[in-house]
Amino acid sequence: MIILETPRDAMQGLPGFIPTQKKVEALNEILRVGFDIVDIGSFVSDKAIPQFADMNEVIAGLDISGSDSDIFILVANEKGGETASEFQEIDIIGFPFSTSPTFLKKNINSNFVKAERTIDRLQNICVKTGKKLFIYFSMAFGNPYGDPETPGLIYEWTEKIVSKEVTTISLSDITGVATPGQIGEIYSNLTADFPETEFGIHLHVKGGDWYDKIDAAYKNGCKVFDGVINGLGGCPMTGYELLGNLPTGNLIEYADKNNIPLRVDKKRFEKAFLTSMEIIR
Repeated sequence: MIILETPRDAMQGLPGFIPTQKKVEALNEILRVGFDIVDIGSFVSDKAIPQFADMNEVIAGLDISGSDSDIFILVANEKGGETASEFQEIDIIGFPFSTSPTFLKKNINSNFVKAERTIDRLQNICVKTGKKLFIYFSMAFGNPYGDPETPGLIYEWTEKIVSKEVTTISLSDITGVATPGQIGEIYSNLTADFPETEFGIHLHVKGGDWYDKIDAAYKNGCKVFDGVINGLGGCPMTGYELLGNLPTGNLIEYADKNNIPLRVDKKRFEKAFLTSMEIIR
């Protein structure tokens, strides 16, 4: 089990701007926990996500000297990818694709043709600069717009992305509609037919249905699990802004119960949790 801790998703929808130094302090505590990957923020339009208008200063303040975590940043276009590639600290560049054309337009003002072209260009940037490209399939389990969302569509786009030599694809359930049965079926098919691809999952959850969803993904070959240390956040572009992210503590609980080894330092986790809660007060 690979844990991708995503404070970006916790912070991006908060109404008040978090001072740069507070963001840096929270991120530096998270980087000491031992997460495999930490999503520190995004290079996107300041108008769309004003919380990360200070991204350059945030990166400058990171202390990665004692951290083994890979640094992840989200971008929405080629320009963002070029900016991200200039930072030695960044290991992984993420791109929020979606098989929902409505959400693709709402989220990053794109369409299938434009988004595929962006993926090609981002992959070229990553190859040239030694970064890794990480693709999200947002709204992978259903959407509130009436767009078609089927396992066949996910499979079709997975084939396209894999053909570009992208090695990690994560399916997102931003509106909390996925069922354990649906999750199990999709991942069992994908991991069987694309064994060289690393699949992940990003869940927004309601109530206590998290365990069965994690279980269905893990037992069907999902490797990368997104979490947010304080369970906050949501996508500002959905209308479901504060439907909570999967708390990282749930992932740790699941791993403990199933004897899955993690690199997480639990004392550091507790300290990072408290620091993360401070930034929203």
